[in-house]
Amino acid sequence: MTVSVNPQNKQEEKVLLAFLDSLKYDYETEEDDLFLTDEQQAEVLKRDKAFMKGKTTARDWNEIKQEMDRVYR
Repeated sequence: MTVSVNPQNKQEEKVLLAFLDSLKYDYETEEDDLFLTDEQQAEVLKRDKAFMKGKTTARDWNEIKQEMDRVYR
């Protein structure tokens, strides 16, 4: 069974999760861990357009990983 709930604020979310925990329910949440700012979204779209037009090549995975390590560590 799947149930979707959209709390109106962080307090409602905390109360709901505490309730589910108290009943020892097994549940999953969708966290917005990967929230992009407007500037980051614009950069992604810019790079995507350049790639689709053949103006750039795909980036090497090791380069991307190093950049992510700098941001998230």
